[in-house]
Order: sequence, then structure tokens, then C-alpha cells
Amino acid sequence: MTSAFRNLAWWAQDYVYAGIWQVRAFFNRVDPTTYRTGERTPIVVIPGVYETWKFLQPLVEDAHAAGHPVHVLGRLRHNRHPVVESADSVAGYLEEHDLTDAVIAAHSKGGLIGKQVMIGPSGHRVRSMLAVATPFGGSRYANLMWGRTLRDFSTTDATILALTEQRDVNARIVSMYGHFDPHIPERSELPGATNIELDTGGHFRILDHPRVLAELLSLAD
Repeated sequence: MTSAFRNLAWWAQDYVYAGIWQVRAFFNRVDPTTYRTGERTPIVVIPGVYETWKFLQPLVEDAHAAGHPVHVLGRLRHNRHPVVESADSVAGYLEEHDLTDAVIAAHSKGGLIGKQVMIGPSGHRVRSMLAVATPFGGSRYANLMWGRTLRDFSTTDATILALTEQRDVNARIVSMYGHFDPHIPERSELPGATNIELDTGGHFRILDHPRVLAELLSLAD
């Protein structure tokens, strides 16, 4: 019973966090090109479904303050397109801006997109990826959802299954996830990757966990 109440509290805190940052993102008019300056390892940010890059703005600002040029992809908009299509868009951005030895910082669906990029023809441009709360094995809850956008995360989805079979790049991925994730009951452990379970719960609010920034900067350094 104690565990159930704890998970319920984490769930509530998770949606409060998500709501606050979605509202802030709506009113935020910052020019994302201002984050592209810096002499250190380039970082490419890929948000989750229904999120824009602004949802990850605290992480963007901290990484940029540490001297890293941070690239956000406005072309993804609210990230509702299929994983493969979005990965092609990210790969095109890497080519257009001639980014090499880049580190991907991804949340949720963004981690699936990032892995798709890493196994593709532009994968040599990516050094590693930090994936936070990514449904690498899908989520059983997706089977209950209406609409293609969320059902794409089904454990039986063709793209999910295809990515599962591709393990060569897993060693270059750090997967971070909470002790409890209200959206991914299977959690986000990825075979062959560096898996880090945080001592808290949530799908969104763990983005604000200090270990996330520390791990991102460690990969980039």
C-alpha cells in the first residue's frame, strides 16, 4: 500500500511538472539559434511526443552554459510524425549543419528517433545518446490508446520491434529512467546499453533530476 501511494504521488507530481512546462513553452519566444554557440561537443536535442524542444529548455540552457553548442530542431514541431520519418529529418539536419561527434539528448519518443538515426547512414555523426524515459521495448498502455501517434509505442509495433533487433549501437546509449514510470510500466532498460535507474519516479519530472544533466555533460566531455 505504501508503494502504491508513493507511485500515485509521483504520478501527480509528474503531471504538474508537465503542465507547468507545457504552459511555459507556449509563451516562450526565445530564439533557439542563440544556443548554437560554443566550442565544445555539439548536443542535439530531440523531445518526446507532443513536446517541442522548449519542454527540455532547462537542459538546453544548462548544457549551453557549460560551453556546448546545442541544436534544437524546430522542424519536428510537436513530434507527432512516425519515428522513421522524424529520424530522416534529424539526419538531414546533421548533414546540413555538418555536425560530427555529436551527442543526442532525447526524451521518451526522442530516444527511439535518436537510435533510428544512429543505425542509419548518418549514424557516424553521432558519438552517443542520452535517452531519458524512452520506451525502447514499447509500452503495453499504447495498445489502449486511440490514434496512430500513441499506438506507435505498442510493444508489437513494427518500428519498435525492428529497433529492438538492432543492438550494435546500444553500447553508445545511456538509458535513464525512474523507479516508476506511469507511461512505461516496462521501464526503459536497453540490453547492451548503460542503464541508470533513478531513485525517483515519473516520466517527465525526471528531466529535472540533477543526474540527467551530469550524465549528459559526462557524455559530451
